Amino acid sequence: MAMGLGRSLGRQFGWLWAAYATSTFGTRLAFDAFPLIAILVLHAGPTEVAVLAAAGLAVGAVVAVPLGPWVEFRRKRPVMIAMDLIRFAALMSVPAAYALGRLDFVQLVIVSVLVAAADITFTAASGACLKALVPPEDLIVANGRFESTNWTATVLGPPLGGAAIGLFGPVMTVVADAVSFLLSALGIRAIGGTEPRPVRTAAPARLRAGDLLEGWRYILAHRALRPLFFNTILVSGLIMATSPPLAVLMLGDLGFAPWQYGLAFAVPCVGGLIGSRLARRLVARFGQHRVMLTAGTLRACWLLGLAFVRPGTAGLVLVIAVEFGLITSMGVFNPVYATYRLEQTATDRIARTLSAWSITSKLTVAALTALWGLLAGLTGPRTAIAIAGLLILTTPLLLPRHDDASGHKREGAGSRT
Repeated sequence: MAMGLGRSLGRQFGWLWAAYATSTFGTRLAFDAFPLIAILVLHAGPTEVAVLAAAGLAVGAVVAVPLGPWVEFRRKRPVMIAMDLIRFAALMSVPAAYALGRLDFVQLVIVSVLVAAADITFTAASGACLKALVPPEDLIVANGRFESTNWTATVLGPPLGGAAIGLFGPVMTVVADAVSFLLSALGIRAIGGTEPRPVRTAAPARLRAGDLLEGWRYILAHRALRPLFFNTILVSGLIMATSPPLAVLMLGDLGFAPWQYGLAFAVPCVGGLIGSRLARRLVARFGQHRVMLTAGTLRACWLLGLAFVRPGTAGLVLVIAVEFGLITSMGVFNPVYATYRLEQTATDRIARTLSAWSITSKLTVAALTALWGLLAGLTGPRTAIAIAGLLILTTPLLLPRHDDASGHKREGAGSRT
């Protein structure tokens, strides 16, 4: 079957995609808005900025733990709308407090936690929603469109957000982000149609303590999901952990200007757009498992190159080339892996599985970011980046080595448990 990127996946998917695009562009527009507000408005120091970043991820992830099983047995679209409205209200409290002269650091932390928890819950519900709206053979096309949208927003959002901050101040991008979630809620509401309520057949309707761990139990017992889980968690954690040391290295030790630093990470995002558009074609030609294994291996090969950056134009070109290779590989891998994960996960386990995945990812990123900050302080940023680059080279060993066709069989079995 031809799966052209321009083919229609239906009106309902169109609204879901529009909602995703709107909120993603809003979030990218407000990239680093909270650290900038903390620095420029509240005059926070480096320690407070680090606490703000880590607390939002870590505490938000912990808060989200009971929300995965809660979402599983509820209609997904109302949950998604509720999470959008929570994010809208939480973010709008920041400009409101700023206008009244009452904004403080504690409020930024609380809002970060609420937004992080709502992000995880929304992601868990949206995965189940996507699987219900799109036929299995079109999941790779749908995930490719999401991935393409994500990288397009990453290319355009931060520069536009930077310009908006320069013209209107850092709080204005938070307003734009908040409004994007309100528009997202309206888009999800416009999907229409009837969404059946999930039926829980094996347990009482009341949430049990064991349900909190069901997502992790399901992942760790699944022979295809288990290695993929550890691979993606470690790769994302190590990549994110190198961001602060790399910023210190480029902006401090090597003397790159802020605009050069921004350019070094904006231009390579075009690779994500290219990769996401190639993913479906590559799968059609070479098969899902081979593409996932190859792209997953390639994305682990680039990070070490950042340890060799030098001052001047040559160093800037090196960073752009390394990031372009990394992001292009991710652009191919991400929609293929997202599709594979949905196919391998039983319908009545999707919300809990995706919730557990997101929670673990955010906690790992927070922990590794803090650890690599300490490591960079002890060994220097270049050495810390090199260690991360060497460690990530081992992660392809965790990718599923064989094509597991049992996902569809598990699908049927899982719905009866």
